[in-house]
Amino acid sequence: MAKRALITGVTGQDGSYLAELLLEQDYEVIGMVRRSSTLNFERIAHIQDRLTIVAGDLLDEISLINILRDTKPEEVYNLAAQSFVQTSWNQPVLTGETTALGVTRVLDAIRIANPEIRFYQASSSEMFGKVQEVPQSETTPLYPRSPYGVAKVYGHWITINYRESYGLHASSGMLFNHESPRRGLEFVTRKVTHGAARIACGLADKLPLGNLDAQRDWGFAADYVRAMWLMLQQDKPDDFVVATGETHSVRELCELAFAAAGLDWSDHVVIDERFLRPAEVDLLVGDPSKAERVLGWHRDVEFPELVAMMVEADMSMVRSQLG
Repeated sequence: MAKRALITGVTGQDGSYLAELLLEQDYEVIGMVRRSSTLNFERIAHIQDRLTIVAGDLLDEISLINILRDTKPEEVYNLAAQSFVQTSWNQPVLTGETTALGVTRVLDAIRIANPEIRFYQASSSEMFGKVQEVPQSETTPLYPRSPYGVAKVYGHWITINYRESYGLHASSGMLFNHESPRRGLEFVTRKVTHGAARIACGLADKLPLGNLDAQRDWGFAADYVRAMWLMLQQDKPDDFVVATGETHSVRELCELAFAAAGLDWSDHVVIDERFLRPAEVDLLVGDPSKAERVLGWHRDVEFPELVAMMVEADMSMVRSQLG
């Protein structure tokens, strides 16, 4: 019997890579999407005919209970959220409704429909925010610095609470930044690789950015979704930091991306104060040793390879748009 998994946020970067991974493992994959007038299936178009798409919403617990009763998954991966930090300053209440309370609704739906379901919660390195120690591990105190980070802390702790209160197999992945050619254009990595591609193709000359000294722990999304899957294959649920353990600055990202496009970044990147955050997080760098030890997880793609892959994909995309 093939296993069955439900992915919320299936049309996002992580959802699309996770759906591919589960299909490779012969799962039946159900993807939950919100009903809206502009559905974006771009990231899953190549596998859409192999997925079952259902309509549901993290704001509506009844829809979640009905989906679980109808589709009977053994695993649920909650990847849906208002996931962009910058937006959370402008829409803090919506961010709380989806990214925080949405987790409670999924957990409660599992408790009501079938408490045997194994649950994965997408926690975030943004929960560490104003970091209390370097590197950050599963036991580092949380100090979020954005409405998004605060909402993720709630989602993280409510997952632990349901695990301990109701005996659910509920695990959290405290994932550090993970990127790919499928990353949204609003995220800094994709902004840089797409900007370099546009400049290389003569469509622009300057790329405005915020804090070039910001340091991040960046990995490849397809490596990270493998850790999600591994968590739900364990006998006991737990929380795991998933990271590279290395840090790179936005400046270094620019150097690598523009070099891959045959350009010198310093000729094109300009600082724009509109992109500076009200409260910046400090040195986010994760300690993945527990995930490596317990899950047997490892990453395959190094940072320079990741940036080159993203620039190459963006160059192809921009050229195809030019015809």
